[in-house]
Amino acid sequence: MTPKLLIPTIELARRIELAEAQAAVDSAEALLRRRADSSAAVSRIAGGFAVYCGPGSPLTQAVAIGLSGPVGLGEFQQLEEFYRSRREPVRVETCPLADASLVGYFGNHGYRLTEFTNVMARSYVEGQRESWPQPSAGIALERVAANDLPLWARTVAQGFAESYAVTPELLEVMQLFGSGPNAECYLARMDGEIAGGAALSLRDGTAGLFGASTLPAFRGRGVQTALLHARLARGQEKGSDLAVCLAQPGSISQRNVVRQGFQVLYTRVKFEKDFGASKNQ
Repeated sequence: MTPKLLIPTIELARRIELAEAQAAVDSAEALLRRRADSSAAVSRIAGGFAVYCGPGSPLTQAVAIGLSGPVGLGEFQQLEEFYRSRREPVRVETCPLADASLVGYFGNHGYRLTEFTNVMARSYVEGQRESWPQPSAGIALERVAANDLPLWARTVAQGFAESYAVTPELLEVMQLFGSGPNAECYLARMDGEIAGGAALSLRDGTAGLFGASTLPAFRGRGVQTALLHARLARGQEKGSDLAVCLAQPGSISQRNVVRQGFQVLYTRVKFEKDFGASKNQ
């Protein structure tokens, strides 16, 4: 029996986008609790969240904007001011089901399109306990304990080093995400050596599969597949009815998750504006 086909409705999109946004919000709020002098900040805007976790952080962006109806000009200006006041480019992960008013503001205010991301989703087979293969020979997985979160954060960050600089600020935010009540973190070892890691966010019946990366020396050897299977199984164990992950269109990651019953639910677009480089402020 295969997972049922999912239809991208506004209700489903809102559920998925808000689950991801809330994970970023939790990290920002945890950073503030940990360090009162932190610059982390969160603002609820137009049904979604603007999040700031430091300059250039992958969590520093707005998510789920415009999924609760039309976006007013005042709300859009609030969004811009949130980032402009922090001297950070505005980056908005935009769901195609967001109200058209939001995209209109992007067109009228000098934004550029910088990234496409496929939101991949699959339901768990209703009324049936699914099973996934054990890791390939030589691969061992472990759930990360609190004292090993620095190792997990460093491993995953190094796997993404081609895209994001491995800074102390990034490592701190990742550890805070991993220590949240709705997050679980996993490490993969190959023949005893650290090979990669991944995260699982469990919220409102949604298993969010995020942050999976493999160190360059171990790529193409089944590490990502093993981490994917383990998190799918854990999501089912915790009662999730939906699993979600993100993938670049046409990437190896997308091909891997399609084999596990995921479908492209919709494609998000990142709109961005750097006020320091823009003449149209």
